[in-house]
Amino acid sequence: MKHLSGNDTAIALLLGGAALAATLLGDRKRDPILRKPASRRAPAAGEEQVHVSSARRFNHSSSLLALSVLADSGVEHYRGSFENPAMFIPLLSATLSMLAGLHGGRDRRASSHPVRHGIYAMAALAGLAGTGFHLYNVTKRTGGWSWNNLFYAAPLGAPAALLLSGGLGAIGERLRDQPADEPRLFGMPAGKALALAVSAGLIGTVGEVGLLHFRGSFQHPAMYAPLIIPPVTAALMVQTALGQPQPRPRTGRWLRLTSWLGLVGVAFHARGIARCQGGWRNWSQNILSGPPLPAPPSFTALALAGLAALRLRQTER
Repeated sequence: MKHLSGNDTAIALLLGGAALAATLLGDRKRDPILRKPASRRAPAAGEEQVHVSSARRFNHSSSLLALSVLADSGVEHYRGSFENPAMFIPLLSATLSMLAGLHGGRDRRASSHPVRHGIYAMAALAGLAGTGFHLYNVTKRTGGWSWNNLFYAAPLGAPAALLLSGGLGAIGERLRDQPADEPRLFGMPAGKALALAVSAGLIGTVGEVGLLHFRGSFQHPAMYAPLIIPPVTAALMVQTALGQPQPRPRTGRWLRLTSWLGLVGVAFHARGIARCQGGWRNWSQNILSGPPLPAPPSFTALALAGLAALRLRQTER
């Protein structure tokens, strides 16, 4: 059987990512989040309420982010031989969070689900505890808080992504319980709160990506893209939150660009693995030492949540 070259693998994954993006983002004529802003009229009988639609998108975003965490932590903790039994916790938490997100994405009811809410809370707590464990792993090494330990010790951003997955899902559940005519979260209009939450998530993710791409010496110009596109999108989301509710097509375009960035990033990481000694023929070793394949889709997950927040914000009074 003929082995695929690195370029062939990258192209195949890029095409697969394109198909997945089309599924997630949908056609603009059919996807209610990518259409023109919804009016503020009361929904007709049988028509889905805007805040419920946004909540479902947050469930989907949480699920995709949990899948990324599950794959990433599975690889990294396998490399660490599961030395600490607590290393199994993020795998279980991420799996449950992913399943809860898939369930919530199909649930059209305007009320939260107690089991999903509990799972999201557990995932957030697991992510918070994991951040503490990883921080300890960095500081206990020789040299303590240093660039070398930040580069090669347990990554601080990985458990934070699990915390973010639980947080996004919990926000979606809380949003379902709000009144349809004027949903509010954290003492402010729900669309405003969600836009700020997505912006914070993007900035946190950029920090982790920036550290790892700096470790890689920015060997490829495309490595600068995650440090340029998501920060611009985050700034536009802050502008959306603090400005008047109105159509913001430019913000929508940057969110869609950010979603594609996450999918195309998988292809670039696959190319990076193919360039390692032995390429994909030595996949069992190179997946452990090459750039992490599951990491880039976190941008896609946050962009999906951002599109939901944008639609909700532009329908607010």
